[in-house]
Amino acid sequence: MATADPLILVVDDEHSVRQALERALRLEGFAVQTAGGGRAALDAVAARPPAAVVLDVTMPDLDGVSVVRRMRAGGVDVPVCILSARDDVDDRVAGLQAGADDYLVKPFAIAELCARLHALLRRNGHGTGTGPLVAGDVLVDAKRRIASYAGRELDLTRREFELLEAFVRHPGQVLSRDQLLSQVWGYTTEVETNVVDVFVGYLRRKLEAEGEPRVLQTVRGVGWALRP
Repeated sequence: MATADPLILVVDDEHSVRQALERALRLEGFAVQTAGGGRAALDAVAARPPAAVVLDVTMPDLDGVSVVRRMRAGGVDVPVCILSARDDVDDRVAGLQAGADDYLVKPFAIAELCARLHALLRRNGHGTGTGPLVAGDVLVDAKRRIASYAGRELDLTRREFELLEAFVRHPGQVLSRDQLLSQVWGYTTEVETNVVDVFVGYLRRKLEAEGEPRVLQTVRGVGWALRP
């Protein structure tokens, strides 16, 4: 298991977005705090400086660019990744010139946000648990993109690899369809789809291709759990 739990402050005025990002980032191994607006974000940073901030631009009380400016003016130098639906060069430049470290355009994949956060934290000296993950006989090495079961290397697609990684990060824990949609596919709202069920089936077939015992268990009505 990854050992580090850097605190990420997620700032967005939409409750559903905050909830989805919190759930996805926790699954990725981060500790998460949320704020519903720019002023609440400044209060949260003052009370407990996070390892990084994920910050929406458009908020009714105080926009994200203003939040970054005030943080930098106050000597707060934590990494900031701005989220915005605006893809114009001028908007990106404004955010970066205000002191943001990265700028991600909506809609985005959760996997990309997590990768950017890991990169920001590495630059600032925070370890984020990048070594191989092991759960029983299942190993996932995200850095080398290698996965194996009982010593046999698995030939996985990108989605299958990310799905297995989500399970290995939380061995024994039941993960729901919505959690996996958020973590692996990047959906930030509830959707009707059986894509998780389909990919769990694909992954099981590859895990059990040579008669290995089933480790990816169905918990009826709840979700799935990796039980080595």
